[in-house]
Amino acid sequence: MLLTKRHLPRRTMLKGMGAAIALPLLDAMVPAGTALAKALPQKKRLIAMEMVHGAAGSTAFGAKRNLWAPALPGREFDLTPTSMAPLEPYRDYLTIVSNTDVNNAEAFTAPEIGGDHFRSAAVFLTQSHPKQTQGSDLHAGTSIDQIVAQKIGHETPIPSMQLCIENVDQAGGCFYGYSCAYTDSISWASPTEPLPMIRDPRLVFDQLFGIGATPEARAQRRKRDKSLLDFVQGSVARLQKDLGASDRARLAEYLDDVREIERRIQKVEETNSSGEQRALPGAPKGVPDSYEEHVKLMMDLQVLAFQSDLTRVFAFKLSRDVSNRVFIPEVNTGFHIASHHGEREDRILDFAKINRYHVNLVPYLLEKLKSTPDGDSGNLLDNSLVFYGSPMGNPNVHNHKRCPLFIAGHAGGAIKGNLHIKAADGTPMANAMLSMLRAFDIADPQFGDSKAEMDLNQVPATTVAELG
Repeated sequence: MLLTKRHLPRRTMLKGMGAAIALPLLDAMVPAGTALAKALPQKKRLIAMEMVHGAAGSTAFGAKRNLWAPALPGREFDLTPTSMAPLEPYRDYLTIVSNTDVNNAEAFTAPEIGGDHFRSAAVFLTQSHPKQTQGSDLHAGTSIDQIVAQKIGHETPIPSMQLCIENVDQAGGCFYGYSCAYTDSISWASPTEPLPMIRDPRLVFDQLFGIGATPEARAQRRKRDKSLLDFVQGSVARLQKDLGASDRARLAEYLDDVREIERRIQKVEETNSSGEQRALPGAPKGVPDSYEEHVKLMMDLQVLAFQSDLTRVFAFKLSRDVSNRVFIPEVNTGFHIASHHGEREDRILDFAKINRYHVNLVPYLLEKLKSTPDGDSGNLLDNSLVFYGSPMGNPNVHNHKRCPLFIAGHAGGAIKGNLHIKAADGTPMANAMLSMLRAFDIADPQFGDSKAEMDLNQVPATTVAELG
């Protein structure tokens, strides 16, 4: 193919009963030296991750001890005392934005007081104040992931996907006058249209690798207790005859990754169907009882989706507001209870350990993205914008000041990394998100309660002046 300059269509799939496996980018799809190779557009990806309950570093004590944000803005920041210390190996990809507020998660009227947890999920990616209602007349804002999906989602088979780790099966009214729909989604296609999230890795896998097949065909394939790859072996054999050595190796490695993830899901399902008592008795059988295993499975699926260009946009909710899951043995207090630390220094330090544990899972995703080539334009992390944050600041008092936020990835060169930006007091987090939209060439004049764009590549002049 390379010698004749014929090329393989980018949307080529390996097809079989109940299966349709998209391929990674191969040399045969963009023969070197052709007009096609030169015209190949750059693909940018987005992963928006929310962690609930704020951060220990958003307390007065935590800010003094730098439990979240580093002491120094600029490029010489020290992550050692912070909950972001596990990100040190990726500092060249890291942009920390500290000291921003999520004012639209605050109570605007007396009846809204106390409902911060039930507003927060709807606010984080929309930066818009949700209407207090337990009915169907929901109203928030269009979320950042969906604005990006509206821009680039038509280029992929799946415009976007919304994933979560905790249960989202509540219905009707929750508490403080808010519908459970506000806590059951972080993505909004429009101000009145929250999008459902997927918790079960099996459902994610089937959506990614069953495109074009019916749910019945996919179910029949699983009942046969065979691998997805067993149904596409003929397609693989035919394709490999036309590929060069490097493409055959790349395809084999990619299919090995697909099979490994499938095996892990099958093992989880087998364990959860054994009749043994589960730690999560109400969870679907495809959901691991282990939080860490569940998160990593979801991250692996996101990387595979990027690699095969099935979608370029993910929203990922890593916990549920008011969750009392215990995450680490050294802090055996439930998450929500631990977040109400009573401003006691020892309990704030314990909460910081939980924050660090959660951040410590992110390098797994970053390493996967960094080690995956993306054509001639670097790796997936070079061309992705991954951000992680919370719409809450100090959870003990349910405020939304000094909320945690960091960005990883270069977004195709739009974000340079290795920078800590400390915003001026009162700066909306929406300013940073408005600038993230700019990285996707989206020129909306405002996002949520944004007041101005934030330069994500340099320290604000006011901060430089303060440093002398």
